[in-house]
Order: sequence, then structure tokens, then C-alpha cells
Amino acid sequence: MLISELKERVLEVVDYDDSWRIRFKDECELLKNVFGQNALNIEHIGSTAVSGLAAKPVIDILVEVESLEKLENCHAMLESHGYKIKGENGIEGRRYFQKGGNQRSHHVHAFKQGDEHLVRHRAFRDYLIEHPKVAEEYGDLKKRAAEKCNNDIYHYMELKSDYIQKHERIALAWYKMK
Repeated sequence: MLISELKERVLEVVDYDDSWRIRFKDECELLKNVFGQNALNIEHIGSTAVSGLAAKPVIDILVEVESLEKLENCHAMLESHGYKIKGENGIEGRRYFQKGGNQRSHHVHAFKQGDEHLVRHRAFRDYLIEHPKVAEEYGDLKKRAAEKCNNDIYHYMELKSDYIQKHERIALAWYKMK
């Protein structure tokens, strides 16, 4: 067990950091080499992809793949780059990978081409980019949730849930109209 895994996870929301885009680009190159042609698209998602939005400093990456089964061939290489294989991890059809131990640095969410979750992630990201006032409200909510949750990720997610569900519905309708 790594020393970093012994420490309690500290959940913090920080102001936007321009280095997040660079960290995504660097990791994207690594993932292109790992996944090869099975990766049809690799995108920066989540709050770190939205300029100006406060976030947990974890880079979320969306990978659209031709085949989920082919991802299994990449597990050893992902592990050699510090990723932990998490399976679906609560979302049917997803393959989820975490990097950074308790102090996560990257989350990779892989879905098969055509999966509805691809649209959901893209819509929410793009909606926040195009609606900075909503993004600002969301960032403020995340900061308050981080202060209240006592490093409990499930409580943190619960405190954000209603806001996300409301704006995700709006974002999906908006995304389909554009």
C-alpha cells in the first residue's frame, strides 16, 4: 500500500486554475497511446474543463471508445501509469479509472460510442461554459458543500445533487436545440 493511500482523502474545492487545461492535454497524450485506435474521442469534461469554475482539482476525462471489451487489454498499461481500475463504479456501461490514490488527480470515464452518458457529460460541460452565471452559482455551491461535508464524498455529492439534476435537464434540452 502506498503512503498516499494511508492518508485520509481531503476534499477541497479551489478557484479555477489555468494549469488544468495543460494537465488534461498531457494526460490526453498518454491515454491516446494507451487506448490506441479504440479511443474515438478523448475530451476534457467536468468542472476543470470550464474556465473560471471552482472545482476539486481533479481532471475528468471522457473517452468515447469503439469497444468496451478492448479496454480490458489496456488495464496493465493503465495500472503502470498509476490508474486504478474501478469497473462500472455505479454507472452502467461505463468503465472508470482513477489516478492519484486518495488525493485523486485524474478520473477517466469511458463509454461505448453512442452511449447516452456521452451526451449528458458534454451537454452539462458546454452549458456551463455558455452560461457563466450558472457556472458561478455552481462553483459557490460546491465550495459551500466542500466546507460542510467533512471530507465525505457522498455527502458532498448529495449537497450538490438537486442543483445538478435541475441544470442537467436544462443543459440536455439546450444541447439538443443548438
